[in-house]
Amino acid sequence: MDSLKKYHLSEEAKIVTSSLPGEKSKALLKLQEEIESSIVSYPRSMPIAIKRAKGSIIEDVDGNYFIDFFGGAGVLNVGHGNEYVLKYVKEQQSDLIHVLDFPTENKLNLIEKIIGHLPEEIQKDYKVSFGGPTGSDAVEAAIKLAKIKTGRDGVIAFTGGYHGMTSGALAVTSDTFFRNHITSLMPNVHFVPYNYPYRDKSTTKENKNNISGIEYFKNILNNGHSGIIKPAAILIEPIQGEGGNIVPEDGYLEELVRIAHENDVLVIFDEIQCGFFRTGSFLEFMNTKAIPDIITFSKGFGGIGFPISGLIYKKEIEAWGASAHIGTFRGNQVSIAAARGAFDFIDEYNIGDYTKYIGIYLMDNLKQLQLDNPFIGEVRGRGMMIGIEFVKNKSTKEPFPEFVKKLRTECFQRGLLFEVGGHYNNVLRLVPPLITTKKIVDNAIVIMKKAIAVCQEGYLEPTFN
Repeated sequence: MDSLKKYHLSEEAKIVTSSLPGEKSKALLKLQEEIESSIVSYPRSMPIAIKRAKGSIIEDVDGNYFIDFFGGAGVLNVGHGNEYVLKYVKEQQSDLIHVLDFPTENKLNLIEKIIGHLPEEIQKDYKVSFGGPTGSDAVEAAIKLAKIKTGRDGVIAFTGGYHGMTSGALAVTSDTFFRNHITSLMPNVHFVPYNYPYRDKSTTKENKNNISGIEYFKNILNNGHSGIIKPAAILIEPIQGEGGNIVPEDGYLEELVRIAHENDVLVIFDEIQCGFFRTGSFLEFMNTKAIPDIITFSKGFGGIGFPISGLIYKKEIEAWGASAHIGTFRGNQVSIAAARGAFDFIDEYNIGDYTKYIGIYLMDNLKQLQLDNPFIGEVRGRGMMIGIEFVKNKSTKEPFPEFVKKLRTECFQRGLLFEVGGHYNNVLRLVPPLITTKKIVDNAIVIMKKAIAVCQEGYLEPTFN
């Protein structure tokens, strides 16, 4: 779409320094190390200091241009610094910034947009609640609402799931790396396997149409000797993000919802990363026939990086009264204005359909790379949420995190940024802005090809001798 070109700083990477990081970046990285907490993580794998960004392009302080397929961890759905959205922001900043949860036209207009983008047949069934500024806040609120409504305490979460870093959100996050030194998190959380088509031992057809993971989940709720008391809710990402951009089998989410509802268990879909048109549809559940009771949102809802989070939930599970869940910065008016602007931009430019188109184009290019690469086990995803899983051997599917780590460095040196994730840290995760142009995709593929060729040199000969 040619009309999107103007929303980008450039359409290609440009490395002007003799090495990366450049001298100015080195100085700022050194200062950061001296005065900022050691908890800083992203600059360790992408060592640059950033000056500005527009669209899908980041410029560092040394004048290097990088193609951003990281997207602020899936936040920048309509790109860095989108001037269309910034008009809404600037107008709101001049009028009103902070009013707690008082009604404003700005906020109520956004709620109407959110509900109006749900499937028409269910719009009347849902309402919206804003929480604190992060996705973790939304997850905490969703769990609290489910517990209050059901009077029960437990939560079933899924392996590979990521839901945030606050106590409750971390308790339902499966990665033990984040919990190794913390022993007092929310109790009564139980993990069950997430449907992982590439790694599940049997396909649906081989398993007589029993979708992988469903029987295990059903047994937990139906078997009085499962050891797990009926929970308040299940919490699941319709597409796993940090877990490796895993798209479950068709029918999996529908079966989970059916079984949960048969057992009077509420269903929470965490759409913080896969929502807000990331997969082409407004929310990922709309690509299925599964209807959740509660939906968490954050990340991309701020359009260009403004912090916002909240819940979309069925009116029938309304269970809390005034002040039952509060927060000083819930529903910040400037973030709300940014979300309104992002909605209008997406509708005007038909970004939902464009996301599907450009996502297929990117996937097709990546699958071509897969044909020539012995280490790419799977290319998967939907829309602009794509994962490339690297393995040492396509038959054994042994994870190959060393290759991915090296590949990220080689791509970085050529001007391409992306995140690494997956159950085994062997998945190249792509969550670029949804407005990324075809030319930017082409240039990113060129970088990947060159980087993969360099990375393969150290592995091909011993693998095939």
